[in-house]
Amino acid sequence: MKREKGHLILSVQQGSIAEEMEIEAGVKLLAINGEELEDIFDYQYMIQDEYVEVLIKKPSGEEWVLEIDKDYDEDLGLEFENGLMDDYRSCCNKCIFCFIDQMPKGMRDTLYFKDDDSRLSFLQGNYVTLTNMSDKDVERIIKYHMSPINISFQTTNPKLRCMMLNNRFAGDALKKVERFYEAGIEMNGQIVLCKGINDGAELERSISDLTKYLPFLRSVSVVPVGLSKYREGLYPLEPFTKEDAQKVLELIHAWQDKLYPEYGLHFVHASDEWYVLAQQELPQEDNYDGYLQLENGVGMLRLLMEEFQDSMDQLKESGAIERWNGRQREISTVTGRISFPYIKRMAEEMERVFEGLKVHVHPIRNDFFGEMITVTGLICGQDIIAQLKDENLGEELLLPQNVLRSGESVLLDDITTDEIGKTLQVRVNIVKSSGYDFTESILGEF
Repeated sequence: MKREKGHLILSVQQGSIAEEMEIEAGVKLLAINGEELEDIFDYQYMIQDEYVEVLIKKPSGEEWVLEIDKDYDEDLGLEFENGLMDDYRSCCNKCIFCFIDQMPKGMRDTLYFKDDDSRLSFLQGNYVTLTNMSDKDVERIIKYHMSPINISFQTTNPKLRCMMLNNRFAGDALKKVERFYEAGIEMNGQIVLCKGINDGAELERSISDLTKYLPFLRSVSVVPVGLSKYREGLYPLEPFTKEDAQKVLELIHAWQDKLYPEYGLHFVHASDEWYVLAQQELPQEDNYDGYLQLENGVGMLRLLMEEFQDSMDQLKESGAIERWNGRQREISTVTGRISFPYIKRMAEEMERVFEGLKVHVHPIRNDFFGEMITVTGLICGQDIIAQLKDENLGEELLLPQNVLRSGESVLLDDITTDEIGKTLQVRVNIVKSSGYDFTESILGEF
């Protein structure tokens, strides 16, 4: 079915150019400067000039051409029905490590959608495999100089990449990286490491190959494959051991030592899971090159701890300890098992400083997805309820914000924070991800 032309305007910002031009919600944007728009990137590029002609279509079918004089790069103030202004592109791969294939049946439909849309790489930081990126897409990225683009490499061995992604074009797709490099497009990379497949000598090869794209390829994260208990019929993958993690870190640290003196970047980074599994201390803040890969769990724990310590210093300097004055407060919080030692350490320091404060830190075992899933963001409501129902939770239960759907009060298994509070008979509050928010939420208002 042929899609109707134009992009539906959902709302108009108050005080904007669009409001001044009497553009209203329900109107369709048809073209700018005589050109139809494919998506948000065309829109953002075309409205940069100081003079633009905007063609709109009213619900009555009447079409208007509006001539607009404005400042360079000033936005019109339009918000569209779809933030991308186009349909999302689904993934055409069948990756052996795909977490969506490892989810149980019966969850909401949106959780099963596999996106591999390069445009979401710029809008939301998603990592893309490049396999469904056309030559036209590459040309647009270069034309608009959109960056950074986040690329899910897995390996630079073309044959192995085809196997891992179950896509015979996956090896050739890597040639697009060369075009981005030549055009000066900034990139970040990701390698999902699978034991016995793309680790060891293959990881060494991949890192070596990717260094030739420095400095435009700013970082490459190495993350262990996530394995849920729902893997029946899927490619057999094994979990990494402590000894495996130590070898991965040894390799990564050797490359960091080699590259940093020349480029001023550590370039390749291990996600926090490797350090926890290897039972090694996290690197210092300077090693993370400005936290380029937080979304992949690289440096998340270090940043949390740095913010926490800074927040504690501020509290001491501001006289908060004196104002606390022995107040009594008993609360609980939950965390994934990977971050439990760090959250526990932070809570214990607060208890030492603020006399009368008691913080119960509960590491939640992930029975929903399986015990090998240890990150906080995949904790489900039913596991929280089951494991805390007989615990002393105090006056308040703090839930980390990353267990919730964006902008909502619902966890992955569709259990709401209200349900958790009612079932456990405790007030539930949400804690944002920073160390500053942690201390503020722990202390409450006083």
